[in-house]
Amino acid sequence: MFRKFANLFKPAPAIPRLPQDEIDAKYPKFRWQILESTFIGYSVFYLVRNNFPLVSKEIGQALSYSKEQIGDILAVTAIAYGIGKFLMGALSDRSNPRIFMPFGLLLTAGLNFCFGFSENYHMHLLLWTLNGLVQGMGWPPCGRSLGHWYSLKERGTVFAFWNISHNVGGGLVGIIAAYSASFFGWQYAFFIPGIICVFASVYLFARLRDTPQSVGLPSIEEYRNDFPAPENDPLLGEISPVDPANAEKELTSYDLIVENVLKNKIIWIFAIANLFVYMVRYSLLDWGPTYLKEIKGATLTSGGASTFIYEFAGIGSTLLMGWVSDKTGGRRGMVSLLCLIPILFAFVGIIVTPPGFLWIDLTLFAVIGFFIYPPVMLLGVAALDFTSKKAVGTAAGFIGLFGYVFGRTIQAKAIGYLSEHYSWSIALWFIFFSCIGAILLLSFTWRLKPKS
Repeated sequence: MFRKFANLFKPAPAIPRLPQDEIDAKYPKFRWQILESTFIGYSVFYLVRNNFPLVSKEIGQALSYSKEQIGDILAVTAIAYGIGKFLMGALSDRSNPRIFMPFGLLLTAGLNFCFGFSENYHMHLLLWTLNGLVQGMGWPPCGRSLGHWYSLKERGTVFAFWNISHNVGGGLVGIIAAYSASFFGWQYAFFIPGIICVFASVYLFARLRDTPQSVGLPSIEEYRNDFPAPENDPLLGEISPVDPANAEKELTSYDLIVENVLKNKIIWIFAIANLFVYMVRYSLLDWGPTYLKEIKGATLTSGGASTFIYEFAGIGSTLLMGWVSDKTGGRRGMVSLLCLIPILFAFVGIIVTPPGFLWIDLTLFAVIGFFIYPPVMLLGVAALDFTSKKAVGTAAGFIGLFGYVFGRTIQAKAIGYLSEHYSWSIALWFIFFSCIGAILLLSFTWRLKPKS
């Protein structure tokens, strides 16, 4: 059954190469088309994923859900998304993004519609768990597309620009979901983003393409003449140059999962570090609006604005740090570590700021958003740096598995429990020490540079 499902998305075959003058004219056009369409598509995925936390308090009040029940929905969704990102990542590495990604958007839109129509806790738990699985169809096809259309030397900068889609989608949902719920009721925080999703899936199908070879163009390495020379790395040993023939060979499931991921110790380091990074990232996305409403006197719309501020604060830093990581030879771990240090001080500031100074809290939310998104982006780029471009979805899915199944789940349950039975301050100190854990792990990656 899984094989039949996979055949629906099989990669587009290569076609005869175009004349050189057409290659020169079409390659830049297609590269921009891929970047633009995956950017928009992934932004829309956020509209139907991060809408629940923004109205969780209102749903809880309307349907009498406790904070622990809300935490359970967040936790099982995170587990489902982590598993889905890994499984869908392995599937997407052997799929055509033009079919795979729009299909995922349609599925998640349908689940959002069903969630809005339901008022039963167990049904909500099931629907949002399924939504987590389907959301795994978002990042992997984007990674596959960018890995095939952009080369090693421009990877950090390009992924940094593309990664702003996280902030755009995550910021816009703070406005769209909050105002939809404020004017029409909490259900419309799911209906309106779902409608946007349907239109976006049609747009993606019209714009996306698979590999350069599927439209008669050469590989990106050949087009950009970007085949790195051998070098020595203290952890990886000698790094061989890329074989053009092998670089374009589609991998088996064994090669994808075992050879490129499970036997790759560098991917393991980044994956475990990602666990702690995601605990920090999602603490304010999942619980920030609720915390501000309960402790700092924020309203529904100002709580939603905190998410908008948090997300959009990461745009400039993501671009800057992506460029910096390229200029430092691809040292993604080093740059990520340096970004985490200011976050420690910002969390202390949130804890000690008394009620009545919401503008200070929102400023500190912006500081954390500014510095957390570069590591989120760079750990995804590391999945491509230390595997094959044919395995980027699988490697990124594995790194995401730790981020969501463990990181987001732990923080969702821990913050729900600690805030309910102890205090919000205790919950925030828990995230503070999680940030220290990320810093310690990333210290082992300080000198690492890309494999190929």
